[in-house]
Amino acid sequence: MKILWLTWKDLEHPLAGGAEVVTAELTKRLAKDGHKVQILSGGFEGAKKEINQNGCKVVRVGGRMSVYWQAYKYYKKHLEKESWDIIIEEINTIPFFSKFYIKSANKHFLFFHQLAREIWFYQMHWLISWIGYLAEIIYLWLLSFKSSKIITVSNSTKKDLIKYGFKKNNITIISEGIQMQRVKDIEMVKKYEKPTILSLGAIRPMKRTMDIVKAFEFLKKRVPNANLLVAGDDKCEYAKKVLEYIKKSPFSADIKVLGRVSVEKKLEIMQKSCIIVVTSIKEGWGLIVTESNSQGTPAVVYDVDGLRDSVKDNETGRISKHNTPKSLALAMEDMLQCDIKYNNLRKNAWKWSKEITFEQSYKDLCGVFDIK
Repeated sequence: MKILWLTWKDLEHPLAGGAEVVTAELTKRLAKDGHKVQILSGGFEGAKKEINQNGCKVVRVGGRMSVYWQAYKYYKKHLEKESWDIIIEEINTIPFFSKFYIKSANKHFLFFHQLAREIWFYQMHWLISWIGYLAEIIYLWLLSFKSSKIITVSNSTKKDLIKYGFKKNNITIISEGIQMQRVKDIEMVKKYEKPTILSLGAIRPMKRTMDIVKAFEFLKKRVPNANLLVAGDDKCEYAKKVLEYIKKSPFSADIKVLGRVSVEKKLEIMQKSCIIVVTSIKEGWGLIVTESNSQGTPAVVYDVDGLRDSVKDNETGRISKHNTPKSLALAMEDMLQCDIKYNNLRKNAWKWSKEITFEQSYKDLCGVFDIK
């Protein structure tokens, strides 16, 4: 089959994240199975215009905002006369609207990891936030009329899409997957001597890292020997505020800021920490939760889209009753106060992580594509 995959950033993009890992893993497997895959994505400083990525041809056009228009022009000039079996448009904040100009494909799919919705109000100036928020409602309405098949990664995103006009029967959920090797025996995983809480990921407004720090301060009053590790990119203005707050915290001596960490260090802190805490405003799927589960570490999370999908409350981790630092701290304390309960949670989380694989994700995708 000939497959054209539209996305605003590929795996080598400086801002690539979990969604790009998923795309790379799926397209790699499609190419390995003999399908011709071309990825049309946005460029970035120093990027080559064309590369071979895991057996797929990647063509980069435009930049962050111009990629959508440039992709249209490139398609019209170079690709329109070709016959495509499948078009898959990955939507991350802004759509390509490819359904409106690609008429020749046998099958056309939209791939949503998540909708932006309230994320706008955490990441942008208030005026831009309102423009983006309202624009998303409009384009979702337009796409719901024009598009027939939708792919997503969680029930939360599916519910979001149904809310904005997409038909329930046309939406398929495929499994997420993780790249890292799972620990073979969690009984062999050695935790830090003191109960250690982990915050892992870029320190950005939509991740609400400040809430984790404040939750830790509540926890310290009840679990005096607890420690906190804060790992992830810390270069934005919000991160500077968080770091300044940590310096002034009465518990600053028990909070260690690691900054961006290597893959090896990421594995180490995932394995040795007792709990990972995730407080994003919204996720497609809490990939960091599943990754930590695979290393024998359960999660405490806010009750939001994506995170409520990646945690089974009181089975594989804890979902905070309220999205507040105090409620988060109480959930952490509850997990830590009983060794038997804690060990059951981490075992269940580790077992569930075995089911969330790219092999399953690819199998699900082939089912959607009707590829034998």
